[in-house]
Order: sequence, then structure tokens, then C-alpha cells
Amino acid sequence: MIGNNVSHSKRRTKREFSPNLKTKRFWLESEERFVTLKVSCKGMKTIYKNGLEDTLKQSREKGLINIV
Repeated sequence: MIGNNVSHSKRRTKREFSPNLKTKRFWLESEERFVTLKVSCKGMKTIYKNGLEDTLKQSREKGLINIV
């Protein structure tokens, strides 16, 4: 996403908004191992709410990820 930096004197220069990505390890119960994912904070909140298995399943159905 792109927007403007606005200074005190109201000069506008272009800037880029980056997603809030974090590298996080999650325990995958079905495989009994940790999985390292690069997810946004909103994604972490979804994983904590729905569980890792269900979140991965929903993401595959939507075509967002391609994990074997």
C-alpha cells in the first residue's frame, strides 16, 4: 500500500506501508513438530482463535497457501 509522509510544513512525499510480518513457530499437533511461519499479527490472532490446523485448511481452500 502506498501513501504520503506529511511533514509539519505539510510537504508530501511518497511512502510505502509494509505489512506487520513476524516469524513465529507454531506447534503442529498432527505431525508432532514445530512449524515456522512468517505471518502477520492479524494472522497470529486468527491462528490462536481457530487453531493452526483449521486455519491452514481454510487457507488452502481459499488458495492462499500451497503447503504439502
